[in-house]
Amino acid sequence: QVRLVDSGGGLAQPGGSLRLSCAASGFPAHNYAFGWVRRAPGKEFEWVSEINSGGGITYYADSVKGRFTISRDRAENTVYLQMNGLKPEDTAVYYCAKAKRPFATLNPRVTEYDFWGRGTQVTVSS
Repeated sequence: QVRLVDSGGGLAQPGGSLRLSCAASGFPAHNYAFGWVRRAPGKEFEWVSEINSGGGITYYADSVKGRFTISRDRAENTVYLQMNGLKPEDTAVYYCAKAKRPFATLNPRVTEYDFWGRGTQVTVSS
């Protein structure tokens, strides 16, 4: 049974940091790319970042480039999103998602992900 458990959200002050984690189980996670997608209240899903199966290729949305870093631990089947320099506009529910392919792409459609975590709330406020 495919399972993605995302965690690590919470409340942060502007300029602060949070680290999200996504634990994958039930399938060979090392064979697939993973992404992070967020959804702010009243808005559409926004793709944030993606990492390839090998962990060596990453892509970021312009809105987070230079502040967020995606990584993965293939041995632990875990994907991370380190978020630094947080801004109030980063407030959203963040979802970890498994891609249907091993390679990473820039600006993928959300339909390119076939399994999703339940999401973790990130709130940036003073």
